[in-house]
Amino acid sequence: MSVRIYVPCDSAALAVGADAVAAAIVREAARRGLDIDLVRNGTRGLLWLEPLVEVATPAGRAGFGPVDAADVGALFDAGFIDGANTHPLALGPVERIPYLARQQRVTFARIGITDPLSLDDYRAHGGFAGLENALALPAADIVAAVTASGLRGRGGAAFPTGVKWNTVLQAPGADKYVVCNADEGDSGTFADRIVMESDPYMLIEGMAIAALAVGAARGYLYVRSEYPHAIAQLQAAIGQARAAGYLGADVLGSGRTVELEVRKGAGAYICGEETALLESLEGKRGIVRSKPPLPALAGLFGQPTAINNVLSFAAVPLILAKGAGYYRDYGMGRSRGTLPVQLAGNVRRGGLIELAFGATLREILYDYGGGSASGRPIKAVQVGGPLGAYLPESQWDTPLDYEAFADRWAVLGHGGIVVHDDTADMGRLARHAMAFCAAESCGKCTPCRIGATRGVETIDKILDPDAPAPQRERQVTLLRDLCDTMLYGSLCAMGGMTPYPVLSALNHFPQDFSQADMPRPGRL
Repeated sequence: MSVRIYVPCDSAALAVGADAVAAAIVREAARRGLDIDLVRNGTRGLLWLEPLVEVATPAGRAGFGPVDAADVGALFDAGFIDGANTHPLALGPVERIPYLARQQRVTFARIGITDPLSLDDYRAHGGFAGLENALALPAADIVAAVTASGLRGRGGAAFPTGVKWNTVLQAPGADKYVVCNADEGDSGTFADRIVMESDPYMLIEGMAIAALAVGAARGYLYVRSEYPHAIAQLQAAIGQARAAGYLGADVLGSGRTVELEVRKGAGAYICGEETALLESLEGKRGIVRSKPPLPALAGLFGQPTAINNVLSFAAVPLILAKGAGYYRDYGMGRSRGTLPVQLAGNVRRGGLIELAFGATLREILYDYGGGSASGRPIKAVQVGGPLGAYLPESQWDTPLDYEAFADRWAVLGHGGIVVHDDTADMGRLARHAMAFCAAESCGKCTPCRIGATRGVETIDKILDPDAPAPQRERQVTLLRDLCDTMLYGSLCAMGGMTPYPVLSALNHFPQDFSQADMPRPGRL
């Protein structure tokens, strides 16, 4: 009987040699006359252990990592094919690794376990049960279930998904669309990529359910061009799902039509904003639209459109399969369900951590992340992407909750957490936020287009070590006024959120803006 061995096909694993490891395992098994079944699974999200090789045993899957191709011969010598725990890279049963065992895997329950493109694997782990249930319900009942679950948009705005879908359902329109915003561009975020590469059928199922809920026959996945592996996985999965009857003109014999198509973005950060994305999807330059009208009423091609983030769509199949209450029972306050936290930056154990809302930043940083990779004290944590606030140590007991973060003038956003140790210069990081906005602005509104450029100039004057203190103080006042204008006058969150990292750095780390021996500002 062959032994099943798993080697991830996720981009993070590929970047550190997973293909070479897989090839080495096949060669070594053939040389020794051993019968193996090599499966390219998705990632478990334990990125510091990649490539994480797993061996199926009667007691469960045994893990080894991080494995290099040069380690393979010694692993076979140590009996890893039998799950032996004698090699230094042996991790024991994967499910018992504390980083994974303490999580609440809900949306990510299958990820890392299955072959991403195997329909049999997907069905064996509960796949398409939600779609089958949705086909038996009126559209309004599907929307009601999503509303009752408490699911909110996981793309940053945290708008209730059910409310958005109901607006599209009730809106008049000759055609309606569902659009997946997979333009994941925030620093330190990779949950969308993991879903698309490691469990693409879940996203396809979620979008199909959304189409049934709002009365759409066609949907588009807008994926950034920097994700070639995700694009390839999605295109292959859509083709197989269509061939198996889960998409097409007669979904599972229901007479309902749902077609999905992948569209590739060109890498503009602004196209993560939903209206700029719609412009790009229509073949135009990615520029933010004025609102109203909202996309739910006049979106793609002027028709009612349900546009959601990858993680929002990915949560839907479970809600329809197990009921709204199952999902709603996780979380706290108005933040229901789970949040896939992406831990990156200067941290020992970076990766994906799915937890119910309510866990604290301190728990994430130390119980999961293990502190900084440098071994130095952690100084600041940026949550919510490049336009998220920097949180000092005094705020690390804040629970992961949309309202709790808003109370501290911070955002959860897409769940990305980037760690900085005590060598970080927060003045320079604030400057980088303004420079980033200036580079990525679509240019449509003056507060963002001009404000970010003036912001860079103002911060340079503040950071000038030769400038007298009174001049610096005047520039700080000017910077605060400028941020106020950007916050309340920008057309979208690009300019409206740039003040978050700038002012949080200024408020919590004022010493980094006033050191007498500060080096002259320059390029980061």
